[in-house]
Amino acid sequence: MNKNIDQLIEDSKSLLAQLIEIPSFSREEEQTADCISSFLIERGISNNQVGNNVIAYNTHFDPSKPTILLNSHHDTVKPNPGYTKDPFKAIIEDNKLYGLGSNDAGGCLVSLIATFLYYFNDENLAYNICLIASAEEEVSGKNGIEGAYKHVHPCDFAIVGEPTLLDLAVAEKGLMVLDCTAQGESGHAAREEGVNAIYKAIEDINWFNTYKFPKESEFLGPVKMSVTVINAGSQHNVVPAECNFVVDVRTTDVYSNIEVLDIIQTHVKSDVKARSTRLNPSTIPVEHPIVQAGLSMGKKMYGSPTMSDQALLPIPSIKVGPGDSARSHTADEFIYLKEIEEGIKFYIELLGKVLK
Repeated sequence: MNKNIDQLIEDSKSLLAQLIEIPSFSREEEQTADCISSFLIERGISNNQVGNNVIAYNTHFDPSKPTILLNSHHDTVKPNPGYTKDPFKAIIEDNKLYGLGSNDAGGCLVSLIATFLYYFNDENLAYNICLIASAEEEVSGKNGIEGAYKHVHPCDFAIVGEPTLLDLAVAEKGLMVLDCTAQGESGHAAREEGVNAIYKAIEDINWFNTYKFPKESEFLGPVKMSVTVINAGSQHNVVPAECNFVVDVRTTDVYSNIEVLDIIQTHVKSDVKARSTRLNPSTIPVEHPIVQAGLSMGKKMYGSPTMSDQALLPIPSIKVGPGDSARSHTADEFIYLKEIEEGIKFYIELLGKVLK
């Protein structure tokens, strides 16, 4: 495989421009999957697709060796209504590449693909390399990385490409959405009858607002719970028998989602059901070789409040990549061309520290 980094950079910019101009909303990524697959095939790399996920391995794959997963996603959200440029047109202005998905996470994806190409034919590496360009990341879909990972050789850890300004997200918050129901008894509001479910819900809502979990994450801080929706009552003169409310829970790496749910159900009187417990918090030990490799390059560690495919991977992972998370999902999304160049060089050096 070509070791010419300048050529890899140019090819990566070209691939990203192509991807921008192909709509790839979550669960509708067939065309970008085909584009990525064709890009790899043109360079002599066989790959396979699981749904809209594209999977490839390095040439000298050895099942007896540990495996690194390189992952980023090619789906996008729908364009922010504030766009002034065509979101599906790759436009270069002022050394910026504009377009939907350019920053989140196209720049990371093409940089990881370039890194995969750089090491593709190398022999005697300490690790195998598995590449997954995943679908459905923006909706945490079951047919994205979660489904794809079931079809690959087990990996030992992952580098998940998301825009972090090339700093190291060594922990990431998880998510649970809770549907809660407080039960009362209906009655006429003019008489002393009934049990008002709203008042019962208020007791639990106050608990959600004030409870402090005993353990706090070094990088992510405390578990955060926010009541975001309340519905109750049918008319002004009827005491409501039921009050429903929704709680957004952002979990941290010191608890699993199931542990947090158990604590909540122990403390509140309302019936509490999680819509899902699969979006878990993630972490990787600071002592891990890939973290130490990044630190040796002068990068900072932090905890990320935003979710990625890390939540659905059953292995340690680090989130790092070119671009800025603050630009994700914004109008006139862009990535600096220089950030793509820096991202490719960074990933190559980072991997080199553990592969050789």
